[in-house]
Amino acid sequence: MLGAIGLDERQETAYRALVALGAAEVPDLARRLALPEPETERALRGLESQGLAAQSSARTGRWVAAPPAVALGPLLTQQRHDLEQAELAAAALAQEYRAKAAEPAVHDLVEVVTGAAAVAHRFRQLQLGAAREVCALVTGEPVAVTGPENQAEETAVARGVAYRIVVERSVLALPGSIGELSAALGRGERVRVVDRVPTKLVVADGALAMVPLSGRGAEPAALVVHASGLLESLTALFDAVWGGALPLRLGGGDVVGEDGPGGPDATDLEVLSLLLAGLTDASVAKQLDLGLRTVQRRVRNLMELAGVTTRLQLGWHARERGWMSRDGAVDGTGGEGGGGGDVGGGPLPR
Repeated sequence: MLGAIGLDERQETAYRALVALGAAEVPDLARRLALPEPETERALRGLESQGLAAQSSARTGRWVAAPPAVALGPLLTQQRHDLEQAELAAAALAQEYRAKAAEPAVHDLVEVVTGAAAVAHRFRQLQLGAAREVCALVTGEPVAVTGPENQAEETAVARGVAYRIVVERSVLALPGSIGELSAALGRGERVRVVDRVPTKLVVADGALAMVPLSGRGAEPAALVVHASGLLESLTALFDAVWGGALPLRLGGGDVVGEDGPGGPDATDLEVLSLLLAGLTDASVAKQLDLGLRTVQRRVRNLMELAGVTTRLQLGWHARERGWMSRDGAVDGTGGEGGGGGDVGGGPLPR
């Protein structure tokens, strides 16, 4: 906790112990910290240099903790000053960069990132740097980052960044994908499904995009695209795929209010969403951990509820009644939900 003001782990532990004791000699403090006496004394010397501890004038060899309210205040003030200076420097650099980028050279509009670690790092930066929205086209095979490894997505969502994702239908058959999508729905993300996406793609705030370069078996590589006509084309590509995709309905919830107690429940809507996404009855049963007959029975019940005789009619009825809406506002139980797409990963393995 105190590392932010320049204390290492041993110094912080020593200071906390000294505060608890009020004062102590090096041998006693060393035993309490389970450290050799020389290391304990070095930690105390470090605290002394920062005004957090001092040797007692009344008793040789005894160390006294400085009052935290008095001793930590100047350090915190200095830290705030340093951060303010860093912010000013960052703002100046950003202004200088914008001025230089007003007429960027062609080779500055794209950058090639090579190697799994470099691709993963750039993908993380892209998400953490987003202020408004991350859009992605997702296939089932990861380039550099798997879904569980993509912690940046949860961090970005927690700051209020919106995620719009289009996943390839094959992604739904991957082990664990339905559970990961359901968890992402709880974070307010949105996902749609198509038969195939043309390419992996991530776009952040419409200002930066990332697409894979390497083929199968090659070293992971990606192209990072800055503001340019190419970026506008990639953004338009995402919008076109998004507009033609079907929303995926997953996650728990209460009974649909529009149809009253006899309406479809959350599991019914999950079954319906996966069927509309193109999965077979058997695949739906496997993904939702239901029996095949249970899935078929629920479909029959939905058809009876809708007053239709074919599954095609059921799909049309579901859209008309708002059970599955394209804008993501589905029945008050959550709409489109999904994971962060990647050139690397999201909640789904990519």
